[in-house]
Amino acid sequence: MLERFIARQPIFDQRLKVVAYELLFRASSRNVFEPRQNASSSVIVDSTMLFDLQTLTGSAKAFVNADDSALLHGAPRLLPKDRVVIEVLETVVPTPEIVKACKELCDAGYTLALDDFLDQPKWKPLVDLATFLKVDFRASDADGRRIVAQRYGHKRMHLLAEKVETQAELTSARSLGYTYFQGFFFARPVILEGRQIPANKVVYLRLLEAITAAELPIDKVESILKQEPSLVYKLLRYLNSPLLPLRGEIHEIREAIQLLGDREFRRWVSVVAVVAMGGDKPHELIRTALTRAYFCEGVSRHVHMASKSSDLFLMGLLSVTDAMLDRPLHEILAYLPVANEVRLALCGGGTSEFSSVYTLLLCYERADWGALSTAAKQLNCAEGQIAPAYLSAADRANTIAA
Repeated sequence: MLERFIARQPIFDQRLKVVAYELLFRASSRNVFEPRQNASSSVIVDSTMLFDLQTLTGSAKAFVNADDSALLHGAPRLLPKDRVVIEVLETVVPTPEIVKACKELCDAGYTLALDDFLDQPKWKPLVDLATFLKVDFRASDADGRRIVAQRYGHKRMHLLAEKVETQAELTSARSLGYTYFQGFFFARPVILEGRQIPANKVVYLRLLEAITAAELPIDKVESILKQEPSLVYKLLRYLNSPLLPLRGEIHEIREAIQLLGDREFRRWVSVVAVVAMGGDKPHELIRTALTRAYFCEGVSRHVHMASKSSDLFLMGLLSVTDAMLDRPLHEILAYLPVANEVRLALCGGGTSEFSSVYTLLLCYERADWGALSTAAKQLNCAEGQIAPAYLSAADRANTIAA
């Protein structure tokens, strides 16, 4: 059976708002990624036929890779020109035929980006057509990044720094004039000595501590909720939603808790607390936390861990709290009575099924298909179940983090 995978990586503007996602492709009859001539055409077809572009990117645009074959055969024209940016891969040879195909795309209203851009004379015909230049911050040196910025950082051309992994690299890219950014910097904590966790975030952390206890301490939860009236309001609104037909009036917070039920209340609090803690961070961080939580929960039945679905949900949700609170994850988890397997998986200690699920998640996010295959084998999980689980998780996260 030919498996299909499309991963996505966010692209941010200067306000750290997601404006696009790059779609990353894998399709092979073997459990490894095999570069092939029609790979770009396949991702274009898959994004229109097998996967829902709206689910993949929401209201954001999609950066879609195009190789020589895709460009020469006009595959990008299958995609809506107002929803995509056609990303010309660095492996493309800018022959007269390729330049002609790219010009025809531009004339038809499509936007072009040049991937892994290096300032070489051969690229000039395509630079004249492109709107975005993507510069790999892992593969280029400081002088190369600066030269590209000085030469092309004018109003018409947008410079995109990709594979930006740290806050320092983000700051450097901004100072050079890059206006779009791609990488995992948003999910990394900025550790500042002596900085205290803001008081309102401490409330959410205390809530997480309470609801992860073996026995739900209703009195304690009620007391914490009363310190944050907005949470009480959100709880009552949730109970009054069409999905939860409410019978009778609620006079106390504990009645609301009891009506919702122990398991569902824990789940609701964990989601709301994490969303609130990330309120001053890039919105994609919240979307990532929710997507990870729903993915870990959803994939649990495919890896024979359905009985651990709640712990897996919490593992995914907590995986970026270090970036939300600017504290090392092991310090945050020290306050929370989470399952030891969750703690070890998130902090990188030991090996377990939880660790394998977390690795599976990270490999899919990063489009590391070889490592994904290895993790799937360790979990005895059919690879064909991974992409649907992730896309379903992303769709659910979008409904909450919209």
